[in-house]
Amino acid sequence: MSSDSRPATPADADLTLDPQDWKAFRALAHRMVDDSLDHLASLRERPPWTPPPADVASAITGEPLPTAPQGAEQVYAEFLAHVLPYTAGNRHPRFWGWMKSNGTPIGMMADMLAAGMNVNAVGMDQSAKLVELQVIKWLAEAMGFPAGTSGIMASGGTMANVIGLAVGRNAKAGFDLRQHGLYGQPRLTVYGSTEIHSWVTKCLELMGMGRDSFRPVPVGDDFRVDVAAMRDMIVADRAAGLRPICVLGSAGTINTGAIDDLDALADLAAQEDLWFHVDGAIGSLGVLSPNLRPLFRGQSRADSLAFDLHKWGYLPYECACVLVRDAEAHRDTFATKAAYLRVEDRGVAAGGLVFAERGPELSRNFKALKAWMALKAEGTDRIAAILEQNVAQARRFGALVGTVPDVVLAATISLNVACWRIAPAGTTPEQQDMLTREVLLRLQETGVAVCSGTVVQGRAVIRVAVANHRSRWADFEQLLAALPAVIADARARTGI
Repeated sequence: MSSDSRPATPADADLTLDPQDWKAFRALAHRMVDDSLDHLASLRERPPWTPPPADVASAITGEPLPTAPQGAEQVYAEFLAHVLPYTAGNRHPRFWGWMKSNGTPIGMMADMLAAGMNVNAVGMDQSAKLVELQVIKWLAEAMGFPAGTSGIMASGGTMANVIGLAVGRNAKAGFDLRQHGLYGQPRLTVYGSTEIHSWVTKCLELMGMGRDSFRPVPVGDDFRVDVAAMRDMIVADRAAGLRPICVLGSAGTINTGAIDDLDALADLAAQEDLWFHVDGAIGSLGVLSPNLRPLFRGQSRADSLAFDLHKWGYLPYECACVLVRDAEAHRDTFATKAAYLRVEDRGVAAGGLVFAERGPELSRNFKALKAWMALKAEGTDRIAAILEQNVAQARRFGALVGTVPDVVLAATISLNVACWRIAPAGTTPEQQDMLTREVLLRLQETGVAVCSGTVVQGRAVIRVAVANHRSRWADFEQLLAALPAVIADARARTGI
């Protein structure tokens, strides 16, 4: 009989996806935990990045849809052989590319525990709601926000920023945007530096405002936004019939880690009656350190603040947060009415779906658990010490890499990001760009380190973003020691 004509399973068949043999599955689960911890403990013994070989890629992507059971043991064996060894490397001590999470053992276990609970962290009368509310309260306190601040855990910096900007748009639009939309209204405009992350334009596209609603403001030699130029743009746009709604500040730009003058931006937003949103995905958690806190002066004045705990908070993906000073404005942006979302005084739904009223998602996993466990297990003082260590590592590395022959720094190190390029005497800027990109790729391919590339002032640079709790100074020394040979290899390959 073909599968298309297979008879329906009777109601009393009592099928389940639970293990038939709990003892055997328990043993396998213990192996999974032990193997994962062994892998983390031995990261330094392997290169940061190993790309999947052709046979591995074929084994994963060439398999037909599995219709018959293969068994957990077989699937786990394939995971060990084909999946675990071939990640982008962000757990590794010598991974300084982009600004990625390293993850922590306590965070890994928290994710396992959260998956075992399998709660929908949307609210309701359950522990997950209480944990998330407490984490938000702690983070608001750490960021200097007042009691009663609203907030929600999000998948990452992009979604946290989208939520914050959405609240600001609705609060400052001047009309009932949720009911009537944007049709027939003046263009709403948002102001941020040319160095701000690309989430802004993606968000404006998603919200139907379009890229033209973003008004890019020039930066100074320090890559901080020109506040006076922003003020002039706001005045000119109003005179032209546009409707400014939001000022954006960066607490650590994606390219160089520069921190805008957040105090001056807060003043400007207050003077112009605009929403002040801070993108702190890169650096905001630096306020945990008393020594770094002055760099973020003015951040606590934001109307909304987005930041990642899976970047400079070291936690596993996904874990970000957005704080909103005006709880009513936050709720008014997302709350809805539906019979199946009715709030009850008693029962499972008592207390309502708190987090459905703070973001676009209804189904949500328990992100707050790993933040709650990590904050309690490690304490903010210890986390702050590692933040300070990262900044010291970036600054020391920047000072030394600039002494390597043919290397020049491309930007002042303001936080934990060092940008540098390969610039041998007698070469053109275009040749230097080519060499810089080749050195970057050779560092990755030879297993020395994973750095990332970007463009600063129109020229290619190598970017070392130090947000890694596993990095020791010896790891940076290894990169510095290998660099002259890698540069020589790159020159030979490019003929420059």
